[in-house]
Amino acid sequence: MTSIGRTRARGVETLSLDATGTRNALSAALVGELADALTDCAKDPGVRAAVLTHTGTTFCAGADLRDPPDPDAFVGLLRQIVELPKPVVARVTGHVRAGGLGLLAACDITAASTESTFAFTEVRIGVAPAVISLPLLPRTDPRALSRYYLTGERFDAPEAARIGLLTATGDDVDAVLAPVLDGLRRSAPQGLAETKRLLTTRVLETFDREAADLTALSARLFSSPQAREGMTAFLERRDPAWVL
Repeated sequence: MTSIGRTRARGVETLSLDATGTRNALSAALVGELADALTDCAKDPGVRAAVLTHTGTTFCAGADLRDPPDPDAFVGLLRQIVELPKPVVARVTGHVRAGGLGLLAACDITAASTESTFAFTEVRIGVAPAVISLPLLPRTDPRALSRYYLTGERFDAPEAARIGLLTATGDDVDAVLAPVLDGLRRSAPQGLAETKRLLTTRVLETFDREAADLTALSARLFSSPQAREGMTAFLERRDPAWVL
């Protein structure tokens, strides 16, 4: 059963995370299928841009704790989005948690409806937003990240736009994105590819410098006793032992 829906309209390929039973959590299968779909987009001259969206009320709930992806595979997916020679646009009409925020940060343009909510929940299960920091740190307000990384608080779409996680937000996300997609359709493929290369230089430098260390940190934390307690508590819908 596929986890990625695919449609196309006037050169825009829409890739939909479609694993609603797990709230589009980042499983090994979903990460692999999304990477394959993006590879196809890169090779297809009929694709001018890709839109990454979702079915259901959650864009992405973060890592699938029952079937997590290999950290190297997830880093590879984030880098693939950043390096894709075509713009990748995120369209969100629901909730985004943890690793899902890394997907947003890797995209070139991000838009969400005002009903969407966001949270870096890693600290609440005993881990850290390690590999997703590769695209997040160069693109998002550092003082805001200090707060939301450390507290796991939920924040809304206007706040996500204020701190640089979103490009734009509005009640009707498709109305927000209409002029964006029109602009991309009017742009030359070469112009888009080279302009994207200019815009992503700092992000890719962060990948080159820090990916190995952050991948190792992620693996170490997820195998730790505190993380096991945090993930067990999450799955059992109870507070972990450290809550005061």
